[in-house]
Amino acid sequence: MKVKIYVEGGGDHNKHLQARCREGFSKFLRRAGLENRMPGIVACGGRSSAWVRFRTSHENAGPDDLPILLVDSEAPVAQVDPWEHVRLRDGDGWQRPDGASQDQIHLMVQAMEAWFHADKDTVQNYFGQGFRLAALRPRLDIDNIPKDDLFAGMKMATRDCLSKDECSKGQHSFEILALIDPAKVRAASPHAERLLSVLNRVCTR
Repeated sequence: MKVKIYVEGGGDHNKHLQARCREGFSKFLRRAGLENRMPGIVACGGRSSAWVRFRTSHENAGPDDLPILLVDSEAPVAQVDPWEHVRLRDGDGWQRPDGASQDQIHLMVQAMEAWFHADKDTVQNYFGQGFRLAALRPRLDIDNIPKDDLFAGMKMATRDCLSKDECSKGQHSFEILALIDPAKVRAASPHAERLLSVLNRVCTR
């Protein structure tokens, strides 16, 4: 099976940031047990671009192709079915393509940065002196941390760091993604667990 993930991230028309996005996700997935059977990673920039590129790939997929859409949920996920979430969410309204399976859509809840809260020690080591660990939400249900709180917390936690600039989305996120422990992420996030379980099942040598 030829698996290709169309991921939200990397900024529109920013080839350097898109390369960092691909690298971050690739390193994370290798450490999650996918070494030697890696899916392709397509950094699409904005979520709308990820959706359009996934949909086009799905419509043109051969019998051995499995395109997968991976986007932030942007909001609390009330529906069990991720396709219903993106259909009902204001700003999306995406209709599930004919023939698309549940394996083909995954959500980073409410943004990929929620995964950092599963491995705060690694995040603290990355930023070094001046990092304020207490500024990050202590809650264990990381999928339910509001998106605004994710970014506000990281900004506050890093504002006094000496070795790196204040954290902003994209600037450090993909480097941190490459370092955090996938086992801790999947233990803390049911949505991440679902993603990694599907990839371990469908990605073959």
